[in-house]
Amino acid sequence: MVMSSWLKLSPHHHSGRALGHEHTSYAPLGVLLLAVGLILSVYTAYAATPYTGPEAGSIGLHGVVPGKPPTTAATIKSPANGQHFSATPITVSGTCPPNTLVEIFKNDIFAGSTACSNAGTYTVEVDLLIGANILIARVYDALNQPGPDSNAITVFYDALPLQAGALAALDFGGPQMLLNTDAAFRGSFPDQDMPAPLTIIGGRPPFAVNIQWGDSSNNLVPRNDNVTFTTTHKYKKPGVYQISFQATDADGRVAFLTVPAIINGQPDLAPTVEGSTTKVNPLVALWPLYVALVAVVISFWLGERREKHVLAKHHQLVTS
Repeated sequence: MVMSSWLKLSPHHHSGRALGHEHTSYAPLGVLLLAVGLILSVYTAYAATPYTGPEAGSIGLHGVVPGKPPTTAATIKSPANGQHFSATPITVSGTCPPNTLVEIFKNDIFAGSTACSNAGTYTVEVDLLIGANILIARVYDALNQPGPDSNAITVFYDALPLQAGALAALDFGGPQMLLNTDAAFRGSFPDQDMPAPLTIIGGRPPFAVNIQWGDSSNNLVPRNDNVTFTTTHKYKKPGVYQISFQATDADGRVAFLTVPAIINGQPDLAPTVEGSTTKVNPLVALWPLYVALVAVVISFWLGERREKHVLAKHHQLVTS
């Protein structure tokens, strides 16, 4: 009973006026709410501002400490040693350490590359030289440190059907055409130009080079010489894409080369479905709580003023 009477607003027993202590907490409480709102606004604006890099006069340091190069070699499971082919390119596949890049060499000439899958396997198409081709696979880590070579296998590209005699005396119609690049893979970011240099070795101009970028787009580039040239492409999303180059010369010779492109960045988030959780910015979650707190304080203040007004009218009626 004592507690209930203490909480209830009541008039002074002599003057009929409400006791003055009921308003003493609203001024500091209003100042406190105003300060909290100001701080919350500043931090919300700061969180919404994208970071554009270090400010002038600051120094940023970034480094990579090299680890040990790969110790496990790739293997070539297919094709089989001694196998003959009448068409090129061919498919080379095998095992490899995950998170490495696999490069294929034919007679010590770079023939193509691809990323090793999470399952520890790879598949890549490579062009062959006319005659014998000694194939090896070599793995590289993210710092381009090479690992040991794979088992070597020898395959044969028969430009003409097999003959009883040696093929060395036959005329294949001029030198074979090859493609080469100065990098095993190319890296970039979404919506940025990624350069792709290419060199045509041999053949007879003019050349037509078809480039498949691995994202359902391709370019046809005409060339009138064997000078190294560079094309560019913009990828929309991060990921690993396989670039395929195919060139044809004036005599109908065809050369093929494939390399991966690594586009850095975070993949797109999957759309939110029922039952899934979505990460919410804590600052956004605090705003409704702050607004509710302000509303509660205002409601108490208005209620107290109304009760004071009712008590004052009641006092007037009693005294009149």
